[in-house]
Amino acid sequence: MTRAIRVRAFFALAVLALSLYITLTVPVRLGLDLRGGTQIVLETRDSPTAKADSEATDRTLEVLRHRIDALGVTEPTIARSGDNRIIVELPGIQDPREAADVLGRTAQLAFHPVLGTADAGETSRQPLPAQSAERVLPDESGRPVRLGPSALTGADVDSAEARIDPQSGVGWYVGVDFKGDGGDAWARLTGEAACRPAGDPARRVAIVLDDKVISSPQVNSSVACRTGIAGGSTQITGSFSREEARELGLLINGGALPVPVETVEQRTVGPTLGATAIEASARAAVIGTALTSLFIIAVYRLLGALAAVALACYGVISYAALAALGATLTLPGLAGFVLAIGMAVDANVLVFERAREEYAARQSKSLRAALTAGFRNAFSAIADSNITTLIAAGLLFFLASGPVRGFGVTLGIGVLASMLSALVITRVLADHAVARRSVRRRPRLTGIADTGRVRDWLVRRDPDLMRRRRTWLAVSAVALVLATSGIALRGLNFGVEFTGGRLMEYSTSAPVDADRARDALADAGQPRAVVQTSGDGDLSVRTDQLSNAEAAKVDKAIGDLAGGAEKIRDELIGPSLGDELRRGALIALASALAAQLLYLAVRFRWTFGTSAVAAMAHDALILVGVFAWLGKPIDGVFLAALLTVIGYSVNDSVVVFDRIRELSAGDRKTPFSRLANTAILQTLPRTVNTGMGAVFILSALTLLGGDSLTDFALALLIGIVVGTYSSMFTAAPLAIELQARGTPPPPTATPRSAPHGAAVI
Repeated sequence: MTRAIRVRAFFALAVLALSLYITLTVPVRLGLDLRGGTQIVLETRDSPTAKADSEATDRTLEVLRHRIDALGVTEPTIARSGDNRIIVELPGIQDPREAADVLGRTAQLAFHPVLGTADAGETSRQPLPAQSAERVLPDESGRPVRLGPSALTGADVDSAEARIDPQSGVGWYVGVDFKGDGGDAWARLTGEAACRPAGDPARRVAIVLDDKVISSPQVNSSVACRTGIAGGSTQITGSFSREEARELGLLINGGALPVPVETVEQRTVGPTLGATAIEASARAAVIGTALTSLFIIAVYRLLGALAAVALACYGVISYAALAALGATLTLPGLAGFVLAIGMAVDANVLVFERAREEYAARQSKSLRAALTAGFRNAFSAIADSNITTLIAAGLLFFLASGPVRGFGVTLGIGVLASMLSALVITRVLADHAVARRSVRRRPRLTGIADTGRVRDWLVRRDPDLMRRRRTWLAVSAVALVLATSGIALRGLNFGVEFTGGRLMEYSTSAPVDADRARDALADAGQPRAVVQTSGDGDLSVRTDQLSNAEAAKVDKAIGDLAGGAEKIRDELIGPSLGDELRRGALIALASALAAQLLYLAVRFRWTFGTSAVAAMAHDALILVGVFAWLGKPIDGVFLAALLTVIGYSVNDSVVVFDRIRELSAGDRKTPFSRLANTAILQTLPRTVNTGMGAVFILSALTLLGGDSLTDFALALLIGIVVGTYSSMFTAAPLAIELQARGTPPPPTATPRSAPHGAAVI
């Protein structure tokens, strides 16, 4: 055993051992879309007295952290996003109304002397902060009263707690304890009010929360003038229910927000939906991986079996990487994890096909020599194709947000893990296998000693596909016309992520008629609601911006109509955030195309880069057009699928162009069109086998992945079919046409050991 083999074997064992340890000891953090709960995105706003800068956002985050801790939520998460956004995740919270109301309240508390009543038409002349001047506000009964400058604020409060009246046993109030000089200030305030006669409005003290008088109790007759209520505590009364008293105490304890906040996004996912998604994805992963493994074993025999073992190792390494990095596994991320299994097959297939070519071209070579040459010759295509996918994953991470960003993280980890499993683990196992005497005696057992049925068929037929290159380009043009006509005629069904609004999904015990649901929602005040139903009892309602109170009316209307309904998803996206996400999606798409063009121009030539990017744009536009014709939603999950298709499309084009570059380096006389045709025929077995591996995974996701993953898997299936076609019949013909118009030939490269021609086909 050579030193290089020993080093690879030691490295592979070390990585696997560490991955197994992490897998068994560190759990992966699940996103709310998988474990259920509520996510709220708050955006700080400028107030008349404070600017919503980075420092104010930090102070707001700390106040919110205290409020969340008081809510008693298990494992909450609160994090800052950018300069003025805060993301709050509350696992297990299925009714977001209480949480949103508590988190969004500014909770600016002040205690004012009441100077007297005011005219009914008089309004306050001074906004917050209340301590600055006199003001007029309606008291708890609606009568306008004139208030003096505040004597205390929430900063003087030590603690507040909801308590029940010990005498009646049913009334609730909030007990407030002051701190520092707050107790003395309270005594002075109540002492001055006590100097007024009983029944005089000025004998009252107004307690103002967020510019609203929540209580204005009269000072008890037993309190002496100028003495006031001593002891540093008081009671806030106001006919509170238990929940109202608890919420008020929670707000006072949490402190005042330095600036107002607005809810720009709110997502709630029921635990049933999350559990169903995990179960469906796991089932799809097991079945899809099993089918893929059986396929590569049938094609490559012993080496295929070793590649299946490497796939299992890939799964362990990917999972461990997610856990070690503390990444959150979301629903799109879970789909990306399953998808990367299919992509992991690609590197193995590239190596095995190059090894087959080497063995067929030089039968005197040993299996080990053919395998070594296969790894060496396939490395360039593997590196280029995976780097382009990493570019797409990186753009998702930096330009997208939420679950789509999680998809980018998972996809990036999957690509790196697939390269490790193919180039290190598979190589260690394969080197060990072909070194066995029993294997050397039966070379056909390895799967690389014969050329395969696809390659044999190509040898017999030797088709000249590029002879009709303009026909293929015309077919691509027709497909683009059909796609763009779908976009023009049907329009794009943008999801609430890109348009703003509210989307609520329900699971009902029996199917609900859509027309009856629309009538019920119209009676509930939502005549413009868009209702969609399915035969299995699922119903979705899409509206414009709704408050949580208005959403509760929708819940009741659907529940009454269906005889009970379970809300499985609730998404609220503000209009400003929808515009921002839509711009981000376009920027991500444009950046992906530009980055791919730049990379390919550096690695090859601008003619190849232009052709590959044109094929990518062709695939992306057709996919969008198909979704437009089908009326499928264009949302964040679709964006993840679209950028994945872009990465897959360039993978295929890179493999073809890499082979063209290799062939042209050793042959200056053959016409470029013939070289391109030979490159397509030589790489076609890899294209077919890789595509089949991905199709097994995606078909399992489409059929078994549940409603939440069906559109994602369908988009990728369409993308793989279109991308496979475009790499051969769009990118290559376009490169030939550009080459024929006087562009310089591709740069030379060191000749590889496999020449072009029938011998290697």
